[in-house]
Amino acid sequence: MIWCVEDDASIREIELYALSSTGFEARGFEDGASFWAALQSEKPELVLLDVMLPGDDGVSLLKRMKASSDFREIPVIMATAKGAEYDKIQSLDLGADDYLVKPFGVMEMVSRVKAVLRRCQPKAPEHILTAGGLSVDLDQRTVTADGQRIQLTYKEFELLRLFLSHPGMAFPREQLFSQVWNMAYMDDSRTLDMHIRTLRQKLGVYGKQIETVRNVGYRWEAVL
Repeated sequence: MIWCVEDDASIREIELYALSSTGFEARGFEDGASFWAALQSEKPELVLLDVMLPGDDGVSLLKRMKASSDFREIPVIMATAKGAEYDKIQSLDLGADDYLVKPFGVMEMVSRVKAVLRRCQPKAPEHILTAGGLSVDLDQRTVTADGQRIQLTYKEFELLRLFLSHPGMAFPREQLFSQVWNMAYMDDSRTLDMHIRTLRQKLGVYGKQIETVRNVGYRWEAVL
């Protein structure tokens, strides 16, 4: 749902028509008070907010949204008058995601709405980690190398997951113990070294990418 906050009824109707005709659900508000009241019970996907409004203006409403933990993540496109450079700069500094300069074309408006929604869409978590022909499925907890399944123990899988999540990063032994074994490092390197040696062997040619970092720990060599 896209919300259009615009006191000029003719402009508001054009905005709503353009959005609805391109597949969006849209709702209009003539002032900041009605918009803010509706916001308490429903959250839109994006707000198209006019700067010049009766009562609370668009900049004041933007400030209130960005100061609220409930509303600060809602994308906002500000609509400013031509030549109102200060309004544009102030809006962007306050956290607006984009702005439109009046008079604007409806196709430009729709394009900017789509662009902001794409940018603000939360990224899906990465469930597959890859390094060349090596693939780690975090959901299924499976590992394949060049299409062949590799059987890893729980600790070996967690070590590989850490390495592939941060290629090139040197992990101190203490950090590996803390994150994989969930315990403090007891100055006993044999357990960690044994798991690393076994993991290298199971990974075959890919095991060579687990590098020993002298006096630190281990890292996965990032291949450019």
